[in-house]
Amino acid sequence: MKTLQVSFLVLSLVIFNSGISAYGQSAKEIVERMDLKMRGETMTVEMEMEIVRPRFSRTIGIKSWSKGQDFSMILITAPARDRGTSFLKRQREIWNWVPNIERTIKLPPSMMAQSWMGSDFTNDDLVRESSIINDYVHNIIGSEVIDGMECHKIEMIPKPDAAVVFGKILVWITKDSYLQLRGENYDEYGALVSTVLGSEIRKMDDREIPTLLEMIPSDKPGNKTILRYLKIEFDRPIDDAFFSVQRMKDLR
Repeated sequence: MKTLQVSFLVLSLVIFNSGISAYGQSAKEIVERMDLKMRGETMTVEMEMEIVRPRFSRTIGIKSWSKGQDFSMILITAPARDRGTSFLKRQREIWNWVPNIERTIKLPPSMMAQSWMGSDFTNDDLVRESSIINDYVHNIIGSEVIDGMECHKIEMIPKPDAAVVFGKILVWITKDSYLQLRGENYDEYGALVSTVLGSEIRKMDDREIPTLLEMIPSDKPGNKTILRYLKIEFDRPIDDAFFSVQRMKDLR
């Protein structure tokens, strides 16, 4: 029996060190399944973003549309002063329509790490310029329990030629349902930049997902940004032509 236990331990170490889960899935396949479940082939979302600071908080209403990795559109619906502001991603191009000055601005890659609408999310977080599938090398580095659910702990290291914001990302994805419950973003020197927590798992359309996301910066005590999903529709047809610079100005 002792020999069997030792052999199983060695086998487990080999499995984890090779980046393959006990279910025969690679770390990349696990991340792909998580991403597909959270995003679908297409996704239309209504949500609220609460920006929390030590002395104040404010809430932004958002509606968004996305299709695969290449297309996304975001419309600000509240407060009144920001209503009508929109953002567009087409492949690697990011655009911002500012109705107050009636101007469309193309965002350069250098702005991807900047704050989005004054929140703790970056421009890259919201429009997903980088691809968590194609821009990183994935490895399973452990297994942990979060909120009573067993999770794969996966390390994502950017590829040398990837235009990404972070130097390393750690994600915790449930083994049975492919939900991301935690994420940690690190800079190029290995310092923790921010933590993302997923909770309040509920059914949205045809699947159960975390409906509350908290982004917590590590260097700003008392600061955090909360995303609350109010309504989601997955896999409804959206034509590529919807994601156009002209359409940004007409969104409702």
